[in-house]
Amino acid sequence: MGKFMHACEGEMVCESSNVKIPHFGASIYLENKTSVGKVDEILGPINQVFFTIKPSEGIQATSFKSGDKFYIAPEKLLPLERFLPKPKPAPGTMTKVKKLVKTL
Repeated sequence: MGKFMHACEGEMVCESSNVKIPHFGASIYLENKTSVGKVDEILGPINQVFFTIKPSEGIQATSFKSGDKFYIAPEKLLPLERFLPKPKPAPGTMTKVKKLVKTL
């Protein structure tokens, strides 16, 4: 999912290395599948995503070093398109809802 940058107020600040966006509250793991915490905040512009991890009990944010990698389950990722504006339909085209309303 990303790599550790630094600790801040007891949490871990990470830079995303994934093209998808993590769910809030998704579990984050080390390579050996040890849980280290959950996604707390998502920061930055859409083309350079950062996120914070609230560590699990017993995990210290300061115990990691810059560049340490973190992982996430693939089903806990959202496509980038979900956060981009939807293209407007071409003029003169009707959506399904408008067609349904006109038929009623």
